[in-house]
Amino acid sequence: MNFKPLGKRILVERTEEVTKTASGIIIPDSAKEKPQMGKVVALSKKVEEKGEIKNGDTVLFGKYAGTEIKVDGKEYLVMNIDDILGVM
Repeated sequence: MNFKPLGKRILVERTEEVTKTASGIIIPDSAKEKPQMGKVVALSKKVEEKGEIKNGDTVLFGKYAGTEIKVDGKEYLVMNIDDILGVM
């Protein structure tokens, strides 16, 4: 991947959407919400220096956080570090 976030930003790959509930009910595509968790795949230099978040961490973020981009055919979110609610 040839993308490096700038400022205080990170690049996140969303986790897979849940397609079935715990009781076995299949959720149709029209009723699915985008997951609010993802795996960190790239960090800006400022975020790396802080050391709070590392590559590979699973993070929780706000519902409308970040900007969606496509890199090498995959969808990612670029978001400000302040949009991260916590690390799982």
